[in-house]
Amino acid sequence: MSISVLVADDSKLSRRSVIRSLPQELTYNIAEATNGEEAIHALSEQKFELLLLDLTMPTVDGIGVLKFLNTSESAPNVIVISADFQPEKQKNVMELGAKRFLRKPLDKDELAMVFFELGYL
Repeated sequence: MSISVLVADDSKLSRRSVIRSLPQELTYNIAEATNGEEAIHALSEQKFELLLLDLTMPTVDGIGVLKFLNTSESAPNVIVISADFQPEKQKNVMELGAKRFLRKPLDKDELAMVFFELGYL
């Protein structure tokens, strides 16, 4: 069985880095979004188990995506991965339903621990 994952980040390099950091013990069905608007569209069209979300993106930012998910009946688990690690931002995304807030550059072991905590491993 594979886990359906949406990776939303405006940087192709960051999306690739996140995908390479996924725990290798699992199989994934991965989709990508280059901005918040694409992420919302993908989330409207398909059910994902996990969303790996950047905060700073064009058109709609990560906060906008989280607000959209609060109106959704089947929201995925959300892990925010951002270089913007201000305590107020971290608190805000957690209040909006994110499970974790990880700092860029992403630490592969830290991501694996979050997968374990969420019950994927």
